[in-house]
Amino acid sequence: MEGSTALTAAERKRVLAKFGPVVRAVAQDERSQLRNRELATERILEQLRAATRVRRRRKPTAPTQAAVERRLDEKKRRAQTKRLRRDVDG
Repeated sequence: MEGSTALTAAERKRVLAKFGPVVRAVAQDERSQLRNRELATERILEQLRAATRVRRRRKPTAPTQAAVERRLDEKKRRAQTKRLRRDVDG
């Protein structure tokens, strides 16, 4: 994998980080050896496509003011419900 000229340096680095120096695929689905080789090749290509795909970084977000207020209102309602269930005589 390190000597591959089909991949750019960045793609090669991503593939090595995900799979290591060797990428393998096993196919024993068909009775034909040729068809199993074709299936294994397709699986390797799919693995390489997935490994070289660049994921977008998640942009952290904060909850909206309305969501914070809804959460706090629900907490107050829940606390009130539990308070009413308490034994009064204690």
